[in-house]
Amino acid sequence: MSSPDPRFITFDMYGTLTDFAIGPAAREVIKDVAPPAKLDTFLHRFSSYQLDEVMGGWRPYDEVVHRAFERACRSTGVEFRPGDPAKVFAEIPEWGPHPDVPEPLAKLAERFPLVIISNAADSQVGSNVAKLGAPFHAVYTAEMARAYKPRLRAFEFMYEQLGCRPEETMHVSSSPRYDLQSATDLGVRDRVYLNRGTEPSAPFYHSYEVTSLAGVAEILGV
Repeated sequence: MSSPDPRFITFDMYGTLTDFAIGPAAREVIKDVAPPAKLDTFLHRFSSYQLDEVMGGWRPYDEVVHRAFERACRSTGVEFRPGDPAKVFAEIPEWGPHPDVPEPLAKLAERFPLVIISNAADSQVGSNVAKLGAPFHAVYTAEMARAYKPRLRAFEFMYEQLGCRPEETMHVSSSPRYDLQSATDLGVRDRVYLNRGTEPSAPFYHSYEVTSLAGVAEILGV
């Protein structure tokens, strides 16, 4: 069976390429006001509310984090301090790649144009991308698209900017919920689930499943 030969490889960044440590950052911020018994529930709610917050109209990413954090506090009975979400948000530009990313990403960049579509703020995304260490053909954010993934509009914006059809791309993500279902709905045939253990596998929504970025390079014969 021949390897796929996409015109572009598109990536989710936070969680897939970048070690997106928003949960540990939130845990550190609230550990002095959250009883240990409530910490895991708080972090699960914080994650769930982030997804809920991006499903409507676009708003700045710091507001998404703030609102999700406040809702998680309210629903778990943890004291909400208005400055806490900003502390979490401020850490995002400091996060770098997962250890398995730099070497295969550089190899992929030698053969394919690489593209990022990220639920990121324009003011932060450059720092995270620079830490990945590979050249990218383009980087698109929710702020540019005025829509967050998993909304289809975020992906449509990317394809419009690239001047390509979804089926001409391979999309790589660690998130079926944010990325792979939407990519499936839009007709991306080569969808890769990079399983980092943060979400359960959803086989209907991916063509390939790998456990490291090296697996993507192997699929593509790089």
